[in-house]
Amino acid sequence: MIPARSFALFAVLALLALPAVAPPFLVTLMSHVGVSSLVVLGLVLLTGIGGMMSFGQAAFVGIAAYTTGWLTTALGWSPWLGLVFALALTAASALAIGAITLRLGGHFLPLSTIAWGLSIYYLFGNLEPLGRHSGMLNIPPITLGPVSFMSQTAMYYLIWTFTLLATLFCLNLLDSREGRALRLLRGGAHLMGSIGMDTFRTRLRVFVIAGILAGLAGWLYAHMTRFISPAPFEVKISIEYLLMAMTGGASQVAGATVGASLIVLIKNWLQDLLPHLTDNPAQLEQVAFALMLILILRFARSGLMPLVLKLVKRMPRPVDVQAGLLPKRRLPATGETVLEVDAVERRFGGLVAVNKVSFNVKAGEIVGLIGPNGAGKSTMFNLITGTLSVSSGTVRFLGKDTRRLSQRQIAALGCARTFQHVKLRPAMSLLDNVVGGTYLRTQAGYIKSGLKLDREEEERARLEALMRLEQVGLAERAHDLAGDLPLGQQRVLEIARALALDPVLLILDEPAAGLRKKEKDALAALLRKLRDDGLTILIVEHDMDFVMNLVDRIVVMVFGQKLREGDPTTIRRDPAVQEAYLGGLA
Repeated sequence: MIPARSFALFAVLALLALPAVAPPFLVTLMSHVGVSSLVVLGLVLLTGIGGMMSFGQAAFVGIAAYTTGWLTTALGWSPWLGLVFALALTAASALAIGAITLRLGGHFLPLSTIAWGLSIYYLFGNLEPLGRHSGMLNIPPITLGPVSFMSQTAMYYLIWTFTLLATLFCLNLLDSREGRALRLLRGGAHLMGSIGMDTFRTRLRVFVIAGILAGLAGWLYAHMTRFISPAPFEVKISIEYLLMAMTGGASQVAGATVGASLIVLIKNWLQDLLPHLTDNPAQLEQVAFALMLILILRFARSGLMPLVLKLVKRMPRPVDVQAGLLPKRRLPATGETVLEVDAVERRFGGLVAVNKVSFNVKAGEIVGLIGPNGAGKSTMFNLITGTLSVSSGTVRFLGKDTRRLSQRQIAALGCARTFQHVKLRPAMSLLDNVVGGTYLRTQAGYIKSGLKLDREEEERARLEALMRLEQVGLAERAHDLAGDLPLGQQRVLEIARALALDPVLLILDEPAAGLRKKEKDALAALLRKLRDDGLTILIVEHDMDFVMNLVDRIVVMVFGQKLREGDPTTIRRDPAVQEAYLGGLA
Protein backbone atom coordinates (compact mmCIF):
# COMPACT_ATOMS: atom_id res chain seq x y z
CA MET A 1 0.00 0.00 0.00
CA ILE A 2 1.11 3.58 -0.72
CA PRO A 3 1.52 5.94 2.27
CA ALA A 4 -1.06 8.73 2.13
CA ARG A 5 1.56 11.53 2.20
CA SER A 6 3.48 9.96 -0.68
CA PHE A 7 0.29 9.59 -2.70
CA ALA A 8 -0.65 13.25 -2.14
CA LEU A 9 2.88 14.45 -2.97
CA PHE A 10 2.90 12.44 -6.19
CA ALA A 11 -0.45 13.96 -7.23
CA VAL A 12 0.79 17.52 -6.58
CA LEU A 13 4.05 16.93 -8.48
CA ALA A 14 2.10 15.50 -11.42
CA LEU A 15 -0.05 18.64 -11.55
CA LEU A 16 3.05 20.88 -11.42
CA ALA A 17 4.78 18.94 -14.20
CA LEU A 18 1.78 18.71 -16.53
CA PRO A 19 2.32 21.94 -18.54
CA ALA A 20 5.88 20.84 -19.37
CA VAL A 21 4.82 17.55 -20.99
CA ALA A 22 1.19 18.05 -22.10
CA PRO A 23 -0.13 19.82 -25.21
CA PRO A 24 -1.63 23.31 -24.69
CA PHE A 25 -5.18 22.04 -25.18
CA LEU A 26 -4.85 19.57 -22.28
CA VAL A 27 -3.40 22.33 -20.09
CA THR A 28 -6.48 24.46 -20.85
CA LEU A 29 -8.74 21.52 -20.15
CA MET A 30 -7.05 20.90 -16.79
CA SER A 31 -7.53 24.57 -15.94
CA HIS A 32 -11.27 23.98 -16.36
CA VAL A 33 -10.89 20.91 -14.13
CA GLY A 34 -9.32 23.10 -11.44
CA VAL A 35 -12.16 25.63 -11.64
CA SER A 36 -14.77 22.87 -11.43
CA SER A 37 -12.90 21.26 -8.51
CA LEU A 38 -13.41 24.41 -6.44
CA VAL A 39 -17.17 24.25 -6.94
CA VAL A 40 -17.24 20.52 -6.22
CA LEU A 41 -15.20 21.02 -3.03
CA GLY A 42 -18.09 23.11 -1.77
CA LEU A 43 -20.51 20.34 -2.71
CA VAL A 44 -18.41 17.77 -0.86
CA LEU A 45 -18.82 19.84 2.32
CA LEU A 46 -22.43 20.78 1.64
CA THR A 47 -23.91 17.62 0.15
CA GLY A 48 -21.52 14.73 0.67
CA ILE A 49 -20.76 15.48 4.31
CA GLY A 50 -23.48 17.91 5.41
CA GLY A 51 -26.33 16.09 3.64
CA MET A 52 -27.83 19.20 1.93
CA MET A 53 -28.57 18.82 -1.77
CA SER A 54 -28.04 21.93 -3.91
CA PHE A 55 -28.84 22.36 -7.60
CA GLY A 56 -27.84 26.02 -7.57
CA GLN A 57 -24.05 26.17 -7.20
CA ALA A 58 -23.56 27.28 -10.80
CA ALA A 59 -25.56 30.41 -9.95
CA PHE A 60 -22.97 31.33 -7.29
CA VAL A 61 -20.23 30.83 -9.88
CA GLY A 62 -22.15 33.23 -12.14
CA ILE A 63 -22.65 35.87 -9.42
CA ALA A 64 -18.90 36.10 -8.86
CA ALA A 65 -18.03 35.93 -12.56
CA TYR A 66 -20.45 38.73 -13.49
CA THR A 67 -19.39 40.84 -10.49
CA THR A 68 -15.70 40.81 -11.39
CA GLY A 69 -16.52 41.04 -15.10
CA TRP A 70 -18.60 44.19 -14.70
CA LEU A 71 -16.24 45.89 -12.22
CA THR A 72 -13.16 45.30 -14.36
CA THR A 73 -14.74 46.22 -17.71
CA ALA A 74 -17.27 48.94 -16.84
CA LEU A 75 -15.31 50.59 -14.03
CA GLY A 76 -11.77 49.55 -14.92
CA TRP A 77 -11.04 48.11 -11.47
CA SER A 78 -8.24 45.64 -10.74
CA PRO A 79 -9.22 41.96 -10.94
CA TRP A 80 -8.02 41.61 -7.33
CA LEU A 81 -10.56 44.21 -6.23
CA GLY A 82 -13.00 42.27 -8.38
CA LEU A 83 -12.13 39.18 -6.33
CA VAL A 84 -12.91 40.95 -3.05
CA PHE A 85 -16.29 42.23 -4.24
CA ALA A 86 -17.12 38.98 -6.06
CA LEU A 87 -16.58 36.90 -2.93
CA ALA A 88 -18.37 39.45 -0.74
CA LEU A 89 -21.45 39.50 -2.99
CA THR A 90 -21.44 35.71 -3.35
CA ALA A 91 -21.17 35.25 0.42
CA ALA A 92 -23.97 37.78 1.03
CA SER A 93 -26.17 36.05 -1.55
CA ALA A 94 -25.49 32.62 -0.01
CA LEU A 95 -26.21 34.01 3.45
CA ALA A 96 -29.53 35.52 2.37
CA ILE A 97 -30.64 32.49 0.35
CA GLY A 98 -29.50 30.05 3.05
CA ALA A 99 -31.27 31.95 5.83
CA ILE A 100 -34.53 31.62 3.87
CA THR A 101 -34.25 28.08 2.52
CA LEU A 102 -32.14 25.98 4.91
CA ARG A 103 -34.94 25.50 7.41
CA LEU A 104 -36.81 23.57 4.72
CA GLY A 105 -36.66 19.80 5.11
CA GLY A 106 -36.94 16.77 2.86
CA HIS A 107 -37.26 17.43 -0.86
CA PHE A 108 -38.21 21.09 -0.37
CA LEU A 109 -34.60 22.23 0.02
CA PRO A 110 -33.31 20.86 -3.32
CA LEU A 111 -36.47 22.13 -5.03
CA SER A 112 -35.82 25.60 -3.65
CA THR A 113 -32.23 25.52 -4.94
CA ILE A 114 -33.57 24.78 -8.43
CA ALA A 115 -35.93 27.75 -8.10
CA TRP A 116 -33.31 30.33 -7.12
CA GLY A 117 -30.77 28.80 -9.53
CA LEU A 118 -33.19 29.40 -12.41
CA SER A 119 -34.04 32.88 -11.14
CA ILE A 120 -30.42 34.01 -11.02
CA TYR A 121 -29.72 32.48 -14.44
CA TYR A 122 -32.60 34.40 -16.04
CA LEU A 123 -31.52 37.55 -14.20
CA PHE A 124 -28.12 37.36 -15.91
CA GLY A 125 -29.78 37.08 -19.31
CA ASN A 126 -32.09 40.06 -18.87
CA LEU A 127 -29.87 42.79 -17.39
CA GLU A 128 -28.59 45.24 -19.98
CA PRO A 129 -25.40 46.21 -18.06
CA LEU A 130 -24.45 42.51 -18.05
CA GLY A 131 -24.89 42.15 -21.78
CA ARG A 132 -28.10 40.12 -21.61
CA HIS A 133 -27.71 36.74 -23.35
CA SER A 134 -24.84 38.05 -25.49
CA GLY A 135 -22.63 38.20 -22.43
CA MET A 136 -19.59 40.34 -21.57
CA LEU A 137 -16.42 40.61 -23.69
CA ASN A 138 -12.86 41.77 -23.10
CA ILE A 139 -12.59 40.91 -19.40
CA PRO A 140 -8.97 41.77 -18.52
CA PRO A 141 -6.49 39.10 -17.46
CA ILE A 142 -5.24 38.85 -13.89
CA THR A 143 -1.93 40.55 -13.15
CA LEU A 144 0.23 40.58 -10.04
CA GLY A 145 2.71 43.45 -10.27
CA PRO A 146 4.74 42.79 -13.42
CA VAL A 147 3.45 39.21 -13.71
CA SER A 148 0.57 38.61 -16.13
CA PHE A 149 -1.61 35.51 -16.08
CA MET A 150 -2.80 35.97 -19.65
CA SER A 151 -1.14 32.81 -20.95
CA GLN A 152 -2.91 29.50 -20.38
CA THR A 153 0.14 28.05 -18.61
CA ALA A 154 0.33 30.93 -16.14
CA MET A 155 -3.42 30.76 -15.55
CA TYR A 156 -3.16 27.00 -15.04
CA TYR A 157 -0.69 27.47 -12.19
CA LEU A 158 -2.78 30.24 -10.62
CA ILE A 159 -5.96 28.14 -10.75
CA TRP A 160 -4.32 25.06 -9.28
CA THR A 161 -2.61 27.10 -6.57
CA PHE A 162 -6.04 28.29 -5.41
CA THR A 163 -7.52 24.81 -5.82
CA LEU A 164 -4.81 23.07 -3.81
CA LEU A 165 -4.95 25.72 -1.07
CA ALA A 166 -8.75 25.37 -0.92
CA THR A 167 -8.40 21.58 -0.73
CA LEU A 168 -5.92 21.90 2.14
CA PHE A 169 -8.25 24.36 3.88
CA CYS A 170 -11.15 21.88 3.62
CA LEU A 171 -9.01 19.00 4.92
CA ASN A 172 -7.91 21.09 7.90
CA LEU A 173 -11.48 22.22 8.53
CA LEU A 174 -12.86 18.68 8.64
CA ASP A 175 -10.18 17.74 11.17
CA SER A 176 -11.35 20.39 13.62
CA ARG A 177 -14.07 21.44 16.03
CA GLU A 178 -16.32 22.96 13.36
CA GLY A 179 -15.55 20.12 10.95
CA ARG A 180 -16.88 17.60 13.45
CA ALA A 181 -20.05 19.66 13.80
CA LEU A 182 -20.40 19.49 10.03
CA ARG A 183 -19.87 15.71 10.00
CA LEU A 184 -22.48 15.31 12.75
CA LEU A 185 -25.18 17.10 10.72
CA ARG A 186 -26.42 13.79 9.36
CA GLY A 187 -26.91 12.59 12.94
CA GLY A 188 -29.80 15.01 13.37
CA ALA A 189 -30.63 18.07 15.43
CA HIS A 190 -31.18 16.11 18.68
CA LEU A 191 -27.69 14.64 18.59
CA MET A 192 -26.08 18.00 17.80
CA GLY A 193 -28.12 19.88 20.38
CA SER A 194 -27.20 17.36 23.09
CA ILE A 195 -23.52 18.35 22.83
CA GLY A 196 -24.15 22.06 22.32
CA MET A 197 -23.99 22.38 18.54
CA ASP A 198 -26.35 24.69 16.66
CA THR A 199 -27.74 22.75 13.69
CA PHE A 200 -29.06 25.70 11.70
CA ARG A 201 -25.94 27.82 12.14
CA THR A 202 -23.75 24.91 11.09
CA ARG A 203 -25.87 24.36 8.00
CA LEU A 204 -25.84 28.06 7.15
CA ARG A 205 -22.09 28.43 7.62
CA VAL A 206 -21.23 25.49 5.37
CA PHE A 207 -23.73 26.78 2.80
CA VAL A 208 -21.89 30.12 2.75
CA ILE A 209 -18.49 28.38 2.53
CA ALA A 210 -19.71 26.33 -0.44
CA GLY A 211 -20.95 29.57 -2.03
CA ILE A 212 -17.58 31.27 -1.48
CA LEU A 213 -15.73 28.35 -3.08
CA ALA A 214 -18.08 28.59 -6.06
CA GLY A 215 -17.47 32.36 -6.12
CA LEU A 216 -13.71 31.84 -6.24
CA ALA A 217 -14.25 29.48 -9.17
CA GLY A 218 -16.38 32.13 -10.91
CA TRP A 219 -13.68 34.79 -10.52
CA LEU A 220 -11.03 32.48 -11.99
CA TYR A 221 -13.35 31.38 -14.79
CA ALA A 222 -14.15 34.97 -15.84
CA HIS A 223 -10.51 36.01 -16.08
CA MET A 224 -9.45 32.74 -17.70
CA THR A 225 -11.99 32.78 -20.55
CA ARG A 226 -12.23 36.64 -20.62
CA PHE A 227 -15.81 36.23 -21.83
CA ILE A 228 -18.91 35.25 -19.90
CA SER A 229 -22.53 34.62 -20.82
CA PRO A 230 -25.44 33.09 -18.86
CA ALA A 231 -25.11 29.60 -20.41
CA PRO A 232 -22.34 28.24 -18.10
CA PHE A 233 -24.36 29.18 -15.01
CA GLU A 234 -27.68 27.42 -15.60
CA VAL A 235 -29.15 24.61 -13.52
CA LYS A 236 -27.94 21.95 -15.98
CA ILE A 237 -24.35 22.88 -15.12
CA SER A 238 -25.17 22.62 -11.40
CA ILE A 239 -26.33 19.07 -12.06
CA GLU A 240 -22.97 18.39 -13.74
CA TYR A 241 -21.20 19.64 -10.61
CA LEU A 242 -23.26 17.23 -8.51
CA LEU A 243 -22.38 14.43 -10.92
CA MET A 244 -18.70 15.30 -10.46
CA ALA A 245 -19.08 15.08 -6.69
CA MET A 246 -20.84 11.73 -6.90
CA THR A 247 -18.32 10.35 -9.39
CA GLY A 248 -15.29 11.26 -7.32
CA GLY A 249 -16.85 10.42 -3.97
CA ALA A 250 -19.18 12.96 -2.42
CA SER A 251 -17.83 12.48 1.10
CA GLN A 252 -14.14 12.70 0.12
CA VAL A 253 -12.30 16.03 -0.28
CA ALA A 254 -9.90 14.57 -2.84
CA GLY A 255 -12.92 13.17 -4.69
CA ALA A 256 -13.70 16.72 -5.87
CA THR A 257 -10.64 16.75 -8.14
CA VAL A 258 -11.06 13.11 -9.20
CA GLY A 259 -14.71 13.61 -10.15
CA ALA A 260 -14.12 16.95 -11.89
CA SER A 261 -11.23 15.49 -13.91
CA LEU A 262 -13.23 12.48 -15.04
CA ILE A 263 -16.38 14.37 -16.01
CA VAL A 264 -14.57 17.24 -17.79
CA LEU A 265 -12.42 14.82 -19.78
CA ILE A 266 -15.35 12.53 -20.67
CA LYS A 267 -17.45 15.54 -21.65
CA ASN A 268 -14.69 16.75 -23.98
CA TRP A 269 -14.31 13.26 -25.46
CA LEU A 270 -18.08 13.03 -26.09
CA GLN A 271 -18.09 16.45 -27.76
CA ASP A 272 -15.43 15.19 -30.16
CA LEU A 273 -17.09 11.82 -30.78
CA LEU A 274 -20.84 12.45 -30.93
CA PRO A 275 -20.88 14.82 -33.96
CA HIS A 276 -19.61 11.85 -36.00
CA LEU A 277 -22.50 9.67 -34.77
CA THR A 278 -25.55 11.95 -34.74
CA ASP A 279 -26.98 15.26 -35.94
CA ASN A 280 -28.04 16.11 -32.35
CA PRO A 281 -24.85 15.68 -30.31
CA ALA A 282 -25.96 17.98 -27.46
CA GLN A 283 -29.06 15.89 -26.77
CA LEU A 284 -27.17 12.62 -27.00
CA GLU A 285 -24.56 14.02 -24.61
CA GLN A 286 -27.28 14.46 -21.98
CA VAL A 287 -28.37 10.86 -22.53
CA ALA A 288 -24.78 9.69 -22.06
CA PHE A 289 -24.47 11.60 -18.78
CA ALA A 290 -27.79 10.19 -17.57
CA LEU A 291 -26.56 6.65 -18.27
CA MET A 292 -23.31 7.44 -16.47
CA LEU A 293 -25.25 8.65 -13.43
CA ILE A 294 -27.32 5.45 -13.38
CA LEU A 295 -24.18 3.30 -13.59
CA ILE A 296 -22.52 5.22 -10.76
CA LEU A 297 -25.57 4.78 -8.56
CA ARG A 298 -25.67 1.10 -9.41
CA PHE A 299 -22.02 0.07 -9.16
CA ALA A 300 -20.08 2.82 -7.31
CA ARG A 301 -22.55 4.66 -5.12
CA SER A 302 -19.75 6.03 -2.94
CA GLY A 303 -17.76 7.22 -5.96
CA LEU A 304 -14.27 6.36 -7.16
CA MET A 305 -12.18 7.89 -4.38
CA PRO A 306 -13.08 5.22 -1.77
CA LEU A 307 -11.75 2.63 -4.23
CA VAL A 308 -8.52 4.61 -4.61
CA LEU A 309 -8.16 4.96 -0.84
CA LYS A 310 -8.06 1.17 -0.51
CA LEU A 311 -4.60 1.41 -2.09
CA VAL A 312 -3.49 4.16 0.28
CA LYS A 313 -2.15 3.48 3.76
CA ARG A 314 -3.60 6.01 6.19
CA MET A 315 -2.08 5.99 9.66
CA PRO A 316 -4.26 7.38 12.47
CA ARG A 317 -2.84 10.51 14.07
CA PRO A 318 -1.62 9.67 17.59
CA VAL A 319 -2.95 11.58 20.58
CA ASP A 320 -0.44 13.88 22.24
CA VAL A 321 -0.50 12.71 25.85
CA GLN A 322 1.61 15.74 26.82
CA ALA A 323 -1.09 18.18 25.73
CA GLY A 324 -2.68 20.24 28.46
CA LEU A 325 -6.18 19.59 29.76
CA LEU A 326 -9.32 21.45 28.82
CA PRO A 327 -10.80 23.66 31.56
CA LYS A 328 -13.30 21.92 33.84
CA ARG A 329 -16.43 23.36 35.40
CA ARG A 330 -17.01 23.54 39.14
CA LEU A 331 -19.46 20.91 40.37
CA PRO A 332 -22.10 21.88 42.98
CA ALA A 333 -21.62 20.75 46.57
CA THR A 334 -23.02 17.36 47.55
CA GLY A 335 -26.66 17.64 48.53
CA GLU A 336 -27.27 20.87 46.61
CA THR A 337 -30.36 20.71 44.38
CA VAL A 338 -29.32 20.28 40.74
CA LEU A 339 -32.65 19.55 39.04
CA GLU A 340 -36.21 20.49 40.03
CA VAL A 341 -39.19 19.13 38.13
CA ASP A 342 -42.34 20.86 39.37
CA ALA A 343 -45.82 19.73 38.20
CA VAL A 344 -44.54 19.21 34.65
CA GLU A 345 -47.07 18.30 31.99
CA ARG A 346 -46.63 17.46 28.32
CA ARG A 347 -49.62 17.13 25.99
CA PHE A 348 -49.69 15.89 22.41
CA GLY A 349 -53.11 17.10 21.31
CA GLY A 350 -55.57 15.19 23.47
CA LEU A 351 -52.91 12.76 24.78
CA VAL A 352 -51.26 13.62 28.09
CA ALA A 353 -47.86 11.89 27.97
CA VAL A 354 -46.58 13.40 31.25
CA ASN A 355 -49.16 14.47 33.83
CA LYS A 356 -48.18 16.83 36.68
CA VAL A 357 -44.96 15.02 37.58
CA SER A 358 -42.70 16.47 40.30
CA PHE A 359 -39.34 15.31 41.69
CA ASN A 360 -35.84 16.67 42.26
CA VAL A 361 -32.28 15.45 41.91
CA LYS A 362 -29.51 16.49 44.29
CA ALA A 363 -25.80 16.78 43.61
CA GLY A 364 -23.76 13.63 44.14
CA GLU A 365 -26.60 11.09 43.85
CA ILE A 366 -27.85 8.62 41.28
CA VAL A 367 -31.61 8.73 40.74
CA GLY A 368 -33.45 6.05 38.79
CA LEU A 369 -36.58 6.76 36.73
CA ILE A 370 -38.43 3.51 36.16
CA GLY A 371 -41.78 2.33 34.86
CA PRO A 372 -43.37 0.14 32.20
CA ASN A 373 -43.14 0.91 28.48
CA GLY A 374 -45.23 3.97 27.64
CA ALA A 375 -44.98 5.38 31.16
CA GLY A 376 -43.51 8.67 29.85
CA LYS A 377 -39.90 8.22 31.00
CA SER A 378 -38.21 9.14 27.71
CA THR A 379 -40.66 12.01 27.26
CA MET A 380 -39.62 13.27 30.69
CA PHE A 381 -35.97 13.07 29.66
CA ASN A 382 -36.75 15.07 26.53
CA LEU A 383 -38.53 17.73 28.60
CA ILE A 384 -35.59 18.04 30.97
CA THR A 385 -33.01 18.35 28.17
CA GLY A 386 -35.06 20.73 26.01
CA THR A 387 -35.69 18.29 23.17
CA LEU A 388 -39.42 18.81 23.84
CA SER A 389 -41.10 21.89 25.25
CA VAL A 390 -43.06 21.78 28.52
CA SER A 391 -46.84 22.27 28.17
CA SER A 392 -47.16 23.41 31.78
CA GLY A 393 -45.17 23.27 35.00
CA THR A 394 -41.53 24.19 35.55
CA VAL A 395 -38.13 22.58 35.04
CA ARG A 396 -35.19 24.22 36.82
CA PHE A 397 -31.59 23.20 36.27
CA LEU A 398 -29.06 24.68 38.70
CA GLY A 399 -31.81 27.08 39.78
CA LYS A 400 -32.44 28.35 36.24
CA ASP A 401 -35.83 27.98 34.55
CA THR A 402 -35.12 26.05 31.36
CA ARG A 403 -38.54 26.23 29.71
CA ARG A 404 -37.45 28.93 27.26
CA LEU A 405 -33.96 27.53 26.69
CA SER A 406 -32.93 25.48 23.66
CA GLN A 407 -31.42 22.04 23.90
CA ARG A 408 -27.93 23.41 23.22
CA GLN A 409 -28.33 26.13 25.88
CA ILE A 410 -29.28 23.53 28.47
CA ALA A 411 -26.29 21.43 27.42
CA ALA A 412 -24.08 24.51 27.87
CA LEU A 413 -25.28 24.75 31.49
CA GLY A 414 -23.88 21.26 32.09
CA CYS A 415 -26.65 18.79 31.22
CA ALA A 416 -25.43 15.86 29.10
CA ARG A 417 -27.44 12.89 27.90
CA THR A 418 -27.48 9.63 25.98
CA PHE A 419 -30.38 8.35 23.89
CA GLN A 420 -32.74 5.37 23.97
CA HIS A 421 -31.87 4.75 20.32
CA VAL A 422 -28.12 5.19 19.95
CA LYS A 423 -27.08 8.36 18.10
CA LEU A 424 -23.50 8.01 16.83
CA ARG A 425 -21.82 8.61 13.49
CA PRO A 426 -20.84 5.07 12.46
CA ALA A 427 -18.32 6.19 9.80
CA MET A 428 -16.37 8.26 12.36
CA SER A 429 -13.83 6.77 14.76
CA LEU A 430 -14.59 6.29 18.43
CA LEU A 431 -12.16 9.10 19.20
CA ASP A 432 -13.81 11.54 16.78
CA ASN A 433 -17.27 10.72 18.13
CA VAL A 434 -16.14 11.50 21.65
CA VAL A 435 -14.14 14.61 20.70
CA GLY A 436 -17.46 15.97 19.43
CA GLY A 437 -18.57 16.13 23.05
CA THR A 438 -15.91 18.77 23.78
CA TYR A 439 -17.50 21.29 21.35
CA LEU A 440 -18.68 23.69 24.06
CA ARG A 441 -15.32 23.54 25.83
CA THR A 442 -13.37 24.68 22.75
CA GLN A 443 -13.46 27.92 20.77
CA ALA A 444 -11.74 27.67 17.35
CA GLY A 445 -13.86 28.85 14.42
CA TYR A 446 -13.80 28.16 10.69
CA ILE A 447 -10.94 30.47 9.70
CA LYS A 448 -8.66 29.40 12.53
CA SER A 449 -9.45 25.73 11.90
CA GLY A 450 -9.00 25.94 8.13
CA LEU A 451 -5.61 27.64 8.56
CA LYS A 452 -4.61 24.99 11.12
CA LEU A 453 -4.12 27.53 13.89
CA ASP A 454 -6.19 25.47 16.34
CA ARG A 455 -3.73 22.62 16.91
CA GLU A 456 -3.02 23.28 20.59
CA GLU A 457 -6.72 23.35 21.46
CA GLU A 458 -7.38 20.39 19.17
CA GLU A 459 -4.77 18.24 20.90
CA ARG A 460 -6.28 19.08 24.28
CA ALA A 461 -9.71 18.02 23.03
CA ARG A 462 -8.31 14.77 21.63
CA LEU A 463 -6.56 14.00 24.91
CA GLU A 464 -9.82 14.66 26.77
CA ALA A 465 -11.61 12.23 24.44
CA LEU A 466 -8.96 9.54 24.94
CA MET A 467 -9.25 9.91 28.72
CA ARG A 468 -13.03 9.48 28.50
CA LEU A 469 -12.57 6.38 26.36
CA GLU A 470 -10.21 5.01 29.00
CA GLN A 471 -12.87 5.68 31.65
CA VAL A 472 -15.39 3.49 29.82
CA GLY A 473 -12.88 0.83 28.76
CA LEU A 474 -12.76 1.58 25.01
CA ALA A 475 -9.37 3.30 24.70
CA GLU A 476 -7.80 0.34 22.86
CA ARG A 477 -10.32 0.79 20.03
CA ALA A 478 -10.02 4.59 19.86
CA HIS A 479 -9.26 4.62 16.12
CA ASP A 480 -11.83 1.98 15.12
CA LEU A 481 -15.05 3.04 13.44
CA ALA A 482 -18.00 3.45 15.79
CA GLY A 483 -20.18 1.41 13.44
CA ASP A 484 -17.96 -1.63 14.06
CA LEU A 485 -18.91 -1.79 17.76
CA PRO A 486 -21.72 -4.04 19.03
CA LEU A 487 -24.81 -2.20 20.24
CA GLY A 488 -23.94 -2.50 23.92
CA GLN A 489 -20.53 -0.89 23.46
CA GLN A 490 -22.06 1.82 21.28
CA ARG A 491 -24.17 2.77 24.30
CA VAL A 492 -21.01 2.95 26.41
CA LEU A 493 -19.41 5.11 23.70
CA GLU A 494 -22.35 7.51 23.99
CA ILE A 495 -21.60 7.81 27.71
CA ALA A 496 -17.98 8.70 26.92
CA ARG A 497 -19.15 11.43 24.54
CA ALA A 498 -21.55 12.79 27.18
CA LEU A 499 -18.75 12.84 29.76
CA ALA A 500 -16.55 14.83 27.34
CA LEU A 501 -19.05 17.68 27.81
CA ASP A 502 -17.84 17.88 31.45
CA PRO A 503 -21.42 17.81 32.74
CA VAL A 504 -22.98 18.57 36.10
CA LEU A 505 -25.91 16.24 35.39
CA LEU A 506 -25.59 13.06 33.31
CA ILE A 507 -28.88 11.69 31.95
CA LEU A 508 -28.70 8.09 30.74
CA ASP A 509 -31.47 6.44 28.74
CA GLU A 510 -31.20 2.64 29.10
CA PRO A 511 -27.37 2.53 29.20
CA ALA A 512 -27.19 -1.17 30.15
CA ALA A 513 -29.34 -2.43 27.26
CA GLY A 514 -27.35 -4.93 25.20
CA LEU A 515 -24.50 -5.28 27.72
CA ARG A 516 -23.30 -8.61 29.09
CA LYS A 517 -23.08 -9.27 32.83
CA LYS A 518 -19.42 -8.28 33.16
CA GLU A 519 -19.99 -5.16 31.08
CA LYS A 520 -22.94 -4.17 33.29
CA ASP A 521 -20.81 -4.63 36.38
CA ALA A 522 -18.09 -2.44 34.86
CA LEU A 523 -20.67 0.22 33.91
CA ALA A 524 -22.13 0.21 37.44
CA ALA A 525 -18.63 0.60 38.90
CA LEU A 526 -17.97 3.53 36.52
CA LEU A 527 -21.23 5.28 37.47
CA ARG A 528 -20.50 4.85 41.20
CA LYS A 529 -17.02 6.31 40.67
CA LEU A 530 -18.51 9.29 38.80
CA ARG A 531 -21.00 9.83 41.62
CA ASP A 532 -18.21 9.71 44.18
CA ASP A 533 -16.36 12.34 42.13
CA GLY A 534 -19.35 14.68 42.45
CA LEU A 535 -21.26 13.99 39.21
CA THR A 536 -25.04 13.76 39.45
CA ILE A 537 -26.78 11.02 37.43
CA LEU A 538 -30.39 10.47 36.34
CA ILE A 539 -31.01 7.10 34.73
CA VAL A 540 -33.80 5.22 32.96
CA GLU A 541 -33.25 1.48 32.86
CA HIS A 542 -35.43 -1.64 32.58
CA ASP A 543 -32.86 -4.01 34.14
CA MET A 544 -34.13 -3.87 37.74
CA ASP A 545 -31.20 -5.78 39.24
CA PHE A 546 -28.87 -3.21 37.71
CA VAL A 547 -30.99 -0.28 38.93
CA MET A 548 -31.69 -1.56 42.47
CA ASN A 549 -28.02 -2.22 43.16
CA LEU A 550 -26.88 1.14 41.77
CA VAL A 551 -29.18 4.08 42.49
CA ASP A 552 -29.74 6.10 45.66
CA ARG A 553 -33.38 6.97 44.96
CA ILE A 554 -36.04 5.82 42.53
CA VAL A 555 -38.96 7.66 40.91
CA VAL A 556 -41.65 5.34 39.53
CA MET A 557 -43.85 6.51 36.63
CA VAL A 558 -46.99 4.79 35.34
CA PHE A 559 -49.23 6.12 32.55
CA GLY A 560 -47.47 9.50 32.58
CA GLN A 561 -47.89 10.04 36.32
CA LYS A 562 -45.54 9.66 39.28
CA LEU A 563 -46.61 6.61 41.29
CA ARG A 564 -43.99 6.48 44.04
CA GLU A 565 -40.59 7.89 45.05
CA GLY A 566 -38.12 6.48 47.56
CA ASP A 567 -34.99 4.42 48.16
CA PRO A 568 -34.59 1.09 46.32
CA THR A 569 -35.60 -1.04 49.34
CA THR A 570 -38.82 0.91 49.87
CA ILE A 571 -39.71 0.85 46.18
CA ARG A 572 -39.00 -2.88 45.88
CA ARG A 573 -41.44 -3.63 48.72
CA ASP A 574 -44.19 -1.22 47.70
CA PRO A 575 -47.34 -3.22 46.74
CA ALA A 576 -48.51 -0.60 44.21
CA VAL A 577 -45.15 -0.63 42.44
CA GLN A 578 -45.08 -4.43 42.41
CA GLU A 579 -48.52 -4.54 40.87
CA ALA A 580 -47.84 -1.86 38.27
CA TYR A 581 -44.31 -2.78 37.23
CA LEU A 582 -42.05 -5.05 39.30
CA GLY A 583 -44.29 -8.10 39.43
CA GLY A 584 -42.60 -10.89 41.32
CA LEU A 585 -39.19 -9.19 41.59
CA ALA A 586 -39.61 -8.55 45.31
